[in-house]
Amino acid sequence: MILIVIITCWCLNMLGGGMAQIRNESNVVVKVGAVLDISNGTVGIIGLSCINMALSDFYHSHSHYKTRIQIILRDSHKDVLTAGAQALDLIKNEKVQAIMGPTTTMQANFVIQLGDKAHVPIVTFSATSPSLASLQSPYFFQISQIDSAQVKAITSIIQAFGWKQVVPIYIDNSFGEGLIPYLTNALQQANIQLPYLSAISLSATDDAITQELYKIMTIISTRVFVVHMSTNLGSKLFTLAKKIGMMSQGYVWIVTDSMANLFSSFDFTVKESMEGVLGVRTYIPKTNKLDGFGVRWKRKFISHNPTLVDTNLNIFGIWAYDATIALAMAIEKVGIGNTNFGYNESNTSSNYYMPNFEKFGIAQNGEKLSEALSKTRFKGLSGDFNVVDGKLQAPIFEIINMIGDEEKRVGFWTPNKGLARNLDRKGQISNNIIYSTSKNDLGSIIWPGDVYSISKGWEIPTVGKKLKIGVPVKYGDNYTEFLKITYDRGTNKTEATGFCIDVFKAVLDILPYELPYEFLAYAKPDGEMAGSYNDLISQIYYGNYDAVVGDVTIIANRSNYVDFTMPYTESGVTMVVSMKDNRKKNAWAFLKPLTWDLWVASACSLIFIGFVVWVLEHRINDDFRGPPSHQIGTSLWFSFSTVVYAHREKVVSNLARFVVVVWLFVVLILVQSYTASLTSLLTVEQLSPTITDVNQLLKNKMNVGYLKGSFVYGILKNLGFPDSQLITYQSPEECNELFIKGSVNGGIDAAFDEVPYVKHFLGIYSCSKYVMVEPKFKTGGFGYAFPKGSPLVADISRAILNVTQGGKIKTIENTWFREPSCLNSNTDIFLNNNLGLESFWGLFLIAGICSLSALLIFLVTFLYQHNHIWLYNNSNTSIWRRFRVLVRIFDQKDLNCHAFKKSENKKESSDSPCSFEASPGTHCPPSPSSQTESNVSVYGDFSFSPNIEMDVVQITNQEVAPVNNCEINSQATANMTSSTFVTSSP
Repeated sequence: MILIVIITCWCLNMLGGGMAQIRNESNVVVKVGAVLDISNGTVGIIGLSCINMALSDFYHSHSHYKTRIQIILRDSHKDVLTAGAQALDLIKNEKVQAIMGPTTTMQANFVIQLGDKAHVPIVTFSATSPSLASLQSPYFFQISQIDSAQVKAITSIIQAFGWKQVVPIYIDNSFGEGLIPYLTNALQQANIQLPYLSAISLSATDDAITQELYKIMTIISTRVFVVHMSTNLGSKLFTLAKKIGMMSQGYVWIVTDSMANLFSSFDFTVKESMEGVLGVRTYIPKTNKLDGFGVRWKRKFISHNPTLVDTNLNIFGIWAYDATIALAMAIEKVGIGNTNFGYNESNTSSNYYMPNFEKFGIAQNGEKLSEALSKTRFKGLSGDFNVVDGKLQAPIFEIINMIGDEEKRVGFWTPNKGLARNLDRKGQISNNIIYSTSKNDLGSIIWPGDVYSISKGWEIPTVGKKLKIGVPVKYGDNYTEFLKITYDRGTNKTEATGFCIDVFKAVLDILPYELPYEFLAYAKPDGEMAGSYNDLISQIYYGNYDAVVGDVTIIANRSNYVDFTMPYTESGVTMVVSMKDNRKKNAWAFLKPLTWDLWVASACSLIFIGFVVWVLEHRINDDFRGPPSHQIGTSLWFSFSTVVYAHREKVVSNLARFVVVVWLFVVLILVQSYTASLTSLLTVEQLSPTITDVNQLLKNKMNVGYLKGSFVYGILKNLGFPDSQLITYQSPEECNELFIKGSVNGGIDAAFDEVPYVKHFLGIYSCSKYVMVEPKFKTGGFGYAFPKGSPLVADISRAILNVTQGGKIKTIENTWFREPSCLNSNTDIFLNNNLGLESFWGLFLIAGICSLSALLIFLVTFLYQHNHIWLYNNSNTSIWRRFRVLVRIFDQKDLNCHAFKKSENKKESSDSPCSFEASPGTHCPPSPSSQTESNVSVYGDFSFSPNIEMDVVQITNQEVAPVNNCEINSQATANMTSSTFVTSSP
């Protein structure tokens, strides 16, 4: 059968070449070799048929071209040496101008070196390994999608579903190894770990493959696999994986284009075993040209290969077609006339990479042909044909899902936009603004096990295996509220209880899956802890434990060896000190409620209010008249007596009443606040820490304590404490005893510990004795430790957040601890009862504005009613004299006020209406006693002096009219008789 296929292909080859020469005898025949696997495998046979059809189609549509390609076929029989020998024969004996093929990467690796030495372009359409590019030959053209181009697409898929670990499974040869460095680099850049690399030999038996799969299943927790293999080995792998249960729910399989491109060629058994597999392959847009070619190819292929009815056109055949068209265009462009080979002297020298079989020449047109092929651009079956640095550019990948006997496209990937569900009409992703790694940009996927639920990507390696969880052992019965270990000899099991364990169990209850585990005490045979907490953490690093659960603090040096979950307690290391009562029982305690600025403001306000009331009441209220000392005393007495509401003086003016009402409101608030603050100051216990600063401990060389075996020792040493000042304790009771002794008696004056321990200590002892104070050193809090890269960390951290943010954590805390009755700072322990001006400046502002407003209204009215004094036009009268006149007027009683009118009416009812000495502004004539003076009234400096030269000045009766302070807008009710005032001449 194989012989028939070979003869048929050879006949087609000769027929195509012969017909070309018959059509035009002037055409130049250019020999092109083809080293393909046509005796074993379909890729070479399909490729050869597409090459012949490409030549036929091309020269049919370009009959005017002067060159015709003649294919010289050689079969490599899937052997590297055979492929090299055939290529050498084609170059040396057939003088071919180019070679198409070979089929595999390993064959191409050898043939490329031959072509480089002979300057013969090597054009491969099926060798995809990126390792071939490392040869850096200008005569090598990889007309296929290079494998390394798909690693970012695979990484985006893994990121989309949140998987953190991946195990690559690849064929153990240059083809498989060529992809791994690129895949590893792309995954690590995305923080995706590769805990294991599985390499399977091409010649591996079913037992060897099964053993490797069992190893992965039982040792590695990761359940996400990336397979990069040839179709034969890959088909065997998936068939065996299904047999041992690795194609069930929870597993994720992603295959590269080496298998995804040829999925349609698999038999039904292999397709069935690959149910739910995801594949990444180069996207070939559907066009009418491609559909038409597919129909013609199928018809012609079956006619020449009747035994291969089920064979379908694949992407390698399409690339072979486009590569042949590109080579034909390049040859026509170069116009090859001289097909001879020149002698290559360098061939006589040895070569490390390739044996020097014998001398052969150099193609004279090789360099021109290589350059022309690099510049060839056209629209091919696979899309835009564009070769850059010898590699075909095909930027779009499609993601397919294997479902039964069919494949379903679930999305696309491009280097610029990432994942997308669909493409626009131009074949581009238009809906993504930024690079997408979201699973929402992919269609629905059926995973292994015929399920739609997304795998978490890992599970416990084998059924029935339990996590080995190490737990610390406490000294004696100390701090058993956090963790207590008991060993049941009957069941031969270690039991753990306490706050840390209850939180861990609550976390496991939230996980969406079962997590079997067993506790292992980190202890010596005598029951004591086998080492420090750092030693316990290192057991995870060495693989002795799968996790550590307990009161383990998250700190930087430990995170270098393990991964911690989110903390489940408050973080930090703080200082706890004893308390003292600050109540001062002295004679001046009554001054403490108010700060000095509030005392001063209050005193100034009292004096100011007294002054304002005196100004407003002086002319109309006898209580605010009299000798100056009496008036000052009365004003101060009035304002200070308002503090206790004991003022007896009546307030007559409405303006003064307004001021007093506002002031009484201010006084009410001040007095009540002072009373409450003084009561609290004298009755409430005032507590403050004895030590408030670490420097105080260092300066006075006081002893400090810390929990035995704690990392706090390192913090204290960094602070500068010598060992002579450091004392360890193992229980809250022992810590309390050390505080009672004090540094003088070998005890301590302060203790440093983690916040959860300190809160527990304060819950046992009264807050009147101890308190937490600054400084507070940052730590991570208590967390659970797992191996580096463990997928459990993310799930348990999310579960911890659910526990700590809900009411569950409070229930657990109440079960094991007593709630401290105080908070964690000295400002929370005792009240600062001093009242400052900042709390009352608004009241003083209101009182001040009201007082100034009343005073301003009074002054404006007073000056307005006596404006004739200011307007008196006499240059001999100074401003100072006029001001003194106003002062004298202000000092007189305002008899028009209703207060004086009432008293006057009472006197008139019993005495003569004019029985008292008249004052300016009344209707009564002056009393006899007043007649002893001159007929001229005397006001201030305006006086009668007959012995000097005088100017007579006529002043109207309004000039001496008194101001009515009770009724601001009233007019003088009586006119004074005209008087003559005289002033001395200057």
